[in-house]
Amino acid sequence: MTVEIRHAAPGDEADWRRLWAGYVAFYRVAVSPDVTTTTWGRIIDPATPLFMRVAVLDGHVVGFAICLLHEATWVKEPVCYLEDLFLDEAVRGKGIGKALLDDLVDKAKANGWARLYWHTDEGNQTARRLYDKYTEADGHVHYRMSF
Repeated sequence: MTVEIRHAAPGDEADWRRLWAGYVAFYRVAVSPDVTTTTWGRIIDPATPLFMRVAVLDGHVVGFAICLLHEATWVKEPVCYLEDLFLDEAVRGKGIGKALLDDLVDKAKANGWARLYWHTDEGNQTARRLYDKYTEADGHVHYRMSF
């Protein structure tokens, strides 16, 4: 099994939308169609700081990592927030999530990013088993206000 990791392309939209629907269902949230359309537009717009890396297997996108590159106050170099990582259920446990994370680590080193960070639900043991291989949880408590 050879998986290709690359930037998202306009032709990936249908596969991404299928995976995105699974992602929001996993987290039991509702994302309106117009937000989904706007998100896709941002992903493929090179002028935005949002970008997506995709995992492609047998010609189909089977996973994605959506990231936001931004400035920070504690370092001079940019930092990367991995906001969303999701894999098609049929390919989980095959190293594709690791391949996506390894790709981001390589990009961070090659591009001089100061930090790559993410969070996940406390009870998401599957994801945490993978993430714990990269670094320990940092002990921060996450707060969120929605408007």
